[in-house]
Amino acid sequence: MKKVDKILEIEALTENLTKHFANNNLLRYKVLYFISEYENLSVSMIIEKLGIKKSNFALMTKDLEKEGLISAKHGEIDKRCRLMRLTEKGKAELSSFMQNLNKTFVDSNPEVEKAIEILCNYLNKKI
Repeated sequence: MKKVDKILEIEALTENLTKHFANNNLLRYKVLYFISEYENLSVSMIIEKLGIKKSNFALMTKDLEKEGLISAKHGEIDKRCRLMRLTEKGKAELSSFMQNLNKTFVDSNPEVEKAIEILCNYLNKKI
């Protein structure tokens, strides 16, 4: 199996696994996660990391703001730039989702942990 085939398989398998816990709201949790991890990045950079369309991101974040899960503010230097953060409610919802995922991987071993870390680091360098 080629590297590209393996990466596609990994992506499909991990998305199917996380969908199980996301109740068909996987994009919602991806957006919450990336806003949490990259709150100092601009919206356009978060969109690039997520790999989704700007319009889909805008719709999702509009709903998340209405629900009180995220807040947005304009950048101090460049007022056109929007920065997003999770609210306490958003942090709680993301935390609950992540705990459910973590319960599934309780039996992981150091080799699996290291492989996941290496893959994550590699893919982050490529994106």
